[in-house]
Amino acid sequence: MIDRRTTVKWMLAASAAWPLLRRRAARAEASAVSVQGYGTDPNLLTVYHPGDLWPLTLTPDQRRLAAILADLIIPADESSPSASAAGVVEFIDEWVSAPYPRHQRDRGIVLDGFKWLETEAIRRSGTAFAELGATDQHAICDEICDVSRAADAKRDAARFFALYRDVTAGGFYSTPVGRKDLGYIGNVPQARFDGPPPELLRKLNLP
Repeated sequence: MIDRRTTVKWMLAASAAWPLLRRRAARAEASAVSVQGYGTDPNLLTVYHPGDLWPLTLTPDQRRLAAILADLIIPADESSPSASAAGVVEFIDEWVSAPYPRHQRDRGIVLDGFKWLETEAIRRSGTAFAELGATDQHAICDEICDVSRAADAKRDAARFFALYRDVTAGGFYSTPVGRKDLGYIGNVPQARFDGPPPELLRKLNLP
């Protein structure tokens, strides 16, 4: 449904989606985050793992749906694994579990979006989204993958998808396999640097 090049373009355009998402207020859930943020700074010499800084709050069913949707956005290909295989579900769980205003707002959008997917899947096929075949899952996502083309009744779902796509891409392309997939060579000592490759500058329409 979505190739890697398109995902990268969406990442570059993500800033345009945030004003729309800020209009949505996050709604509290029974499993909402209860810990407080803005505590002491993390120890930069410590390797932290998901759940070390605050509890992860997605349920097993939500994590399953998170993995399926992330893999629809970034599936495995010949050069790298799928989003879920790269650890993006843990990244998303940490994101929506973080005790900070922006993350809690995003949590409401994501959980509402999950509910919409389930309701839409049941309406169409009488079964949960996770139980649908790939073709039916793609069909639902194709109707909400572009806010500008989404039907008015599905505009909120499209805004959810825009947020989820951006968080998925941000999680994937910040991993070692994601950086390798991008061809990112930062943080590597080099004897000289001649600037960006000319072909990249042409692609970006830069002189």
